[in-house]
Amino acid sequence: MSIIAFDGENSSVSLEILHDAAAKNNFIISKSDEDAFLLALQSADVTAANVDALPDYVDPRLSPIPTVGGRQYRKAKHNNLNAWSHQAELVAEKPTSDILKGRKITIKDNVSVAGLPHTCGTFPQLVSRDGKHPIATIDATVTRRLLEAGVTIAGTSTCENYCLMPLSYTSVNGPVHNPWLRNYNTGGSTSGGAALLALGVARAAGVPGLEEAGEDIDLAIGGDQAGSIRVPAAYCGVYGLKPTHGLVPYTGIAGLHPMIDFTGPMARNLEDIATVLTAIAGYDGLDGRMTPETPLRHNVLDYSAALKSSSQAGKGLKVGIIKESLTSPGTQPEVAEIVRSAAIKHFRAAGAEVSEISLPMHLLGAAIWTAATRNHMARLAVGGRVPDVLSHNMPHLSLRWPPDQEMYELLRVANPAVINVILTETFLSEKYGANVQAKAHRHVLELRAAYDAALESFDVLVTPTTPNVAPPLPDPRPEELGGSSVMDKFKLVVGTTNNTAPFNVTGHPALNVPCGWVPARGGDGGDAATSPGMLPVGMQIIGKRWDDIGVLKAAKAFELGGGGLGSWPGL
Repeated sequence: MSIIAFDGENSSVSLEILHDAAAKNNFIISKSDEDAFLLALQSADVTAANVDALPDYVDPRLSPIPTVGGRQYRKAKHNNLNAWSHQAELVAEKPTSDILKGRKITIKDNVSVAGLPHTCGTFPQLVSRDGKHPIATIDATVTRRLLEAGVTIAGTSTCENYCLMPLSYTSVNGPVHNPWLRNYNTGGSTSGGAALLALGVARAAGVPGLEEAGEDIDLAIGGDQAGSIRVPAAYCGVYGLKPTHGLVPYTGIAGLHPMIDFTGPMARNLEDIATVLTAIAGYDGLDGRMTPETPLRHNVLDYSAALKSSSQAGKGLKVGIIKESLTSPGTQPEVAEIVRSAAIKHFRAAGAEVSEISLPMHLLGAAIWTAATRNHMARLAVGGRVPDVLSHNMPHLSLRWPPDQEMYELLRVANPAVINVILTETFLSEKYGANVQAKAHRHVLELRAAYDAALESFDVLVTPTTPNVAPPLPDPRPEELGGSSVMDKFKLVVGTTNNTAPFNVTGHPALNVPCGWVPARGGDGGDAATSPGMLPVGMQIIGKRWDDIGVLKAAKAFELGGGGLGSWPGL
């Protein structure tokens, strides 16, 4: 590794600082080497200071697109689900298409929407230096593309604290309630988006208590690192797609780890999923997650047109139900049976072949996800560490790092999962170094190969999206004031993403499709006889990498065979 130039005159690096740096790396610099290493370190200091003194640069492709009336926002007047973060009415002055004209969309609050607060679901003092939620200064690529497609951005939806939670009790806005059953989770971390989509359906079905829930929406943009689009879609009875890795740019969105970062559409129907995907997919020249397989914008498939032309989508379709996903630890038998029976009945009714397949490695998927990502996740997601792939980070965010006692006290109550991620990174890095993570990355390729092999015999694979229906919300108060304990909160999330997280590391497209209802379980885990109401069940359809249209067509076949959420059974 070369040195640009010897330049130590303007550096404050002393011998004490040099030896301290060496001690932190567990070695002692000899007296004879001091001068050389001191000058090299001083030169590095001067080089970094010179770059730091440069005026900031923001790529013009992320400059805010002009909108009618500028960028204004407000807090929602009616919001008793806590699903809205901020409301707005943003319409491009000069859209380049009208495929989303007149449609209202909400954007997850980890996505940059210039002129609106960017909260990442957490406390303002943890994401800015002035103690206020920062105002986004750029439009994420997906934000720009949606506005160019004629959509109305109705605001940002609540997301979970640092997006590190598959349930909906951790946001700084407070817990997000499920529209189908108050005091139950919507799933996370795209909790608000799923709730706002389901709100209109629940109102139309006659679900009581939604008078003060406020405005609902047509479409939503979510983010997904382990299931954060698909889990809330399943719990709320809507559609949610995690596209193939690298199909949709992640530029301008707060991430957890480049290997598992996804953004994608959520909607009440399949056709809207296809239309939004058409609007946002394709290479942007900025996102290092994209590969040579990523289509250029002019080569992006018209998913909407392709879906509309598939009136015989079930004929010749081969569907494989992964056996292990039906019996993995923590799976509610009634959820597994709804998914299994719905897949068999409705795919076959559409002319498809359906059979069960044993894929033992699926049970290792979530463990591989954990070992492959947790060594660096805290610094990437919470500390603002720049990913090792070239990416355009967000100039308006200033994340607090290293952690301190105030941070611990805030997060132990709001989202103890963040503290767990911090502790896990420290421990795994110190005990295992890079070895386990490196081995896990090799196993990611093995896991991908296992799914690819199954997809040589089947067009799509099917699992329950989640092992259960939405659990009750915990008491958000501190334990010492009568609220739920950290352990109680941890118990709620165990196993939630076991069927979804594997496809984040392998990159396969995966879609939640609503497929029925089962009784909710009470806080004591009671049975149907004591259930307070009914909640949606989600089926996950997985396809070949870069065959997102195959997943959408399979979902259409399921619908053509009579599948879907069905009518609300009532309380």
